[in-house]
Amino acid sequence: MTSQKLSDLPSLSSGSFRTMSLALTSAVARARGPVAACVTRCLNRASPDSVGRSAAPPLALVAACTPRGSAVGTPASTSATSPRCVAHRVLHQTGAHRAPRTARFSAVVNANATESDTTAADDCVEKIEKVQQRLGVTLSDAPTVGSVPPVVVVMSGPSGVGKDAVLRRLLELKPSLSMLVTATDRAPRAGEVDGVDYHFVTTQTFQKMIANDELIEHAVVYGQYKGIPKSSVRDKLSENADVVLRLDVQGAAAVKTMMPNCVSVFVAAESELALAKRLAKRGTETLDELTKRVETARAEMARVHEFDYVVVNGEGKLEEAAARLGAIIDAEKCRRGRQVDRV
Repeated sequence: MTSQKLSDLPSLSSGSFRTMSLALTSAVARARGPVAACVTRCLNRASPDSVGRSAAPPLALVAACTPRGSAVGTPASTSATSPRCVAHRVLHQTGAHRAPRTARFSAVVNANATESDTTAADDCVEKIEKVQQRLGVTLSDAPTVGSVPPVVVVMSGPSGVGKDAVLRRLLELKPSLSMLVTATDRAPRAGEVDGVDYHFVTTQTFQKMIANDELIEHAVVYGQYKGIPKSSVRDKLSENADVVLRLDVQGAAAVKTMMPNCVSVFVAAESELALAKRLAKRGTETLDELTKRVETARAEMARVHEFDYVVVNGEGKLEEAAARLGAIIDAEKCRRGRQVDRV
């Protein structure tokens, strides 16, 4: 077969070459071994900056991949068997030489990567088998650590410290976390929703729940009944779900006695004065009631040492307080030997 001159073969515009070059550059980035070297060499030789605008980039590709001593345009059968051009061999073996130019080199790169990955996987298996033989053991693919028991978090703190706001943000950060709603016989405040903020029941119903031992804990706070139904705790733990209980300090102490493995967190204000200001801004209590709440809050803050963790919810620091509470839960999930109580 007669050879062709480079000038006789079709040319490719500089803009079209750049488009194809970008696609090939992406493909070369994924290739390894002789294919990468071949394609890179072709691209370098075909660069418009090096051969001029009138040059024909595809010819450079062909020339770079032509066996030494062969003319440009050598039959495919010759280049396909040449040990000097892996690219041509893969193209003709897969039939990709009939595809557009960009697709041809993508086929080369993908074929080379697949072959390399398979070789690496086989090599890895062989090495592991030899390691097992030397150790005289069969390595297990069973989980290193067994199933992690759920975390029961008891969150408490004085009235007005922002427990509800911190908890709402925590639930947004951790949607898988379940909040156990407290039952109470007080009337709902503006914006509170039954079953979400509290289970609002009558005093008679609450007293019946106490008589039937249906509560994990209960207490009278500011003349109002509050408690957590046992059924709510059992249902969530049976689902292996992490749960959080929002309780007053008295309720937290009762739950800690019944469930010693629970994680107790005290949410505090930055100071007594700051807490008093928050209570006053609510405007939901008379002066006598406000005085009583401040007095109670001071007594509750004195019991902070009874809790496992303390999180300060400073003014304007809601995000930080919620993040710290979430970090406590994450740490407890990783703690070795942690157990969960059943009720």
